[in-house]
Amino acid sequence: MAKRIVILGAGESGTGAAVLAKKKGFDTFVSDMSAIKDKYKEMLDKYGIQWEEGKHTEELILNADEIIKSPGIPNEAPMIQKLIVQRTPIISEIEFAGRYTNAKMICITGSNGKTTTTSLIYHIFKKAGLNVGLAGNIGQSLAYQVAECNYDYYVIELSSFQLDNMYSFRANIAVLMNITPDHLDRYGHDMQNYVDAKFRILQNQTQDDAFIFWNDDPIIQKELHKYGIHGQYYPFAEKKNEKTAAYVEDKQLHFTQPIAFNMEQEELALTGTHNLFNSMAAGISANLAGIRKECIREALSDFEGVEHRLEKVCRVRGVDYINDSKATNVNSCWYALQSMKTKTVLILGGKDKGNDYTEIADLVKEKCVGLIYMGLHNEKLHDFFDGFGLPVADVQSMKDAVNAAYKMAKKGETVLLSPCCASFDLFKSYEDRGEQFKQCVRNL
Repeated sequence: MAKRIVILGAGESGTGAAVLAKKKGFDTFVSDMSAIKDKYKEMLDKYGIQWEEGKHTEELILNADEIIKSPGIPNEAPMIQKLIVQRTPIISEIEFAGRYTNAKMICITGSNGKTTTTSLIYHIFKKAGLNVGLAGNIGQSLAYQVAECNYDYYVIELSSFQLDNMYSFRANIAVLMNITPDHLDRYGHDMQNYVDAKFRILQNQTQDDAFIFWNDDPIIQKELHKYGIHGQYYPFAEKKNEKTAAYVEDKQLHFTQPIAFNMEQEELALTGTHNLFNSMAAGISANLAGIRKECIREALSDFEGVEHRLEKVCRVRGVDYINDSKATNVNSCWYALQSMKTKTVLILGGKDKGNDYTEIADLVKEKCVGLIYMGLHNEKLHDFFDGFGLPVADVQSMKDAVNAAYKMAKKGETVLLSPCCASFDLFKSYEDRGEQFKQCVRNL
């Protein structure tokens, strides 16, 4: 009798996992407490996979031999708790997909910079002519690609939620960009739990594998010794030391190993300090994969950036509007504000994840000429920022946020959407929030 696999959640990752499970001969069932998008229903029907939406039918789930859980479902969910009590194995889609491919895995995690770095590595690999897929939080699900494609490499963006349910999966190249407080509401408001989740990217590495990380990150430095790391170290940093695989000096990026080469900083497609780090991490990854330095240079100079990450929307009456909706934590907003060259009206707020706004306080005082609080519960923002003496506005829709910014900003200034928070109080996702912002700006 075929082993029964039940997938909880029928988004991109869940549907992909279902397709792979079906193709591998498992008794496959998909259950989603919410409505399933039409495109995923069509895919499930195409492969003859049973599914349900708007409910979890216990007798169809609790009989599973193994559960593949969407990263968006917290462990506290009642059905997950029942499965834990009866000791049913619960894994992620990435863990499942990894069982069925021998491709090289380049995996990227961190509190900030994941998407840009992942996209940048993928861009370099594609440009080099490698047979490569893009997966994880962006692109098609890894499981679907393993089922339907035959790539030699996968570049995978991994959130802490995905890493939580990964056990045997191995990253050949693991990239850890940084660790700052984020998603603490999912980790019992305990920073150590979140740190441990991020370091899971290193589990199962051997001495043949690589670990790329930001050498200047105080949390990474403090935690490195705890995890019995087997991969070879390739740190990157702003300044040179004897260990760094990449650093900046005299307005040049210097890559030191395995092949040494330099690149002019002004040639980089992406600007800002944070993008220097993203470019270094991507360059080291490509260097380790044996991609020619000429190709790396070219790809780092013609990359077009990531939607919703410091995305220039347009200029209206001399005011620049920038969409940084992907800034779902305080540290992301810090990088955004740090890159601003003009006085700025900042739109922030949403579902707070245990944020400490102290990190951006000095930059807000230095750069901002107005604040717009966007959310259902803005009390915390008022308590922290109102004493700064800046004009503020409370809004509960993107249209009102953009209109308030339009009235507040003067010619030569910038309106920056960099919310510091999750989107789920007013929007479906950070993408939805960013798209609404762009639409409202273009309608001014």
